Amino acid sequence: MSVLSLSPSLSPRSIQRPALQPRVPGITATRHVSSQSLLDGARELVIQHQGSEYHLRLTRNDKLILTK
Repeated sequence: MSVLSLSPSLSPRSIQRPALQPRVPGITATRHVSSQSLLDGARELVIQHQGSEYHLRLTRNDKLILTK
């Protein structure tokens, strides 16, 4: 497994990406986000959705589990 190291000035959050443009008007493109950028080195992420909290966890076997 290779490790990618970014200098502080090139952190994933500071990189500007162009907005996705739908090919068909009225249809939005599906976003693709890496789990590494979501978790940002942590093993768990809490997602708030419609007043509830969901936990996205990275297991010891590098699988993702989403629980309420």
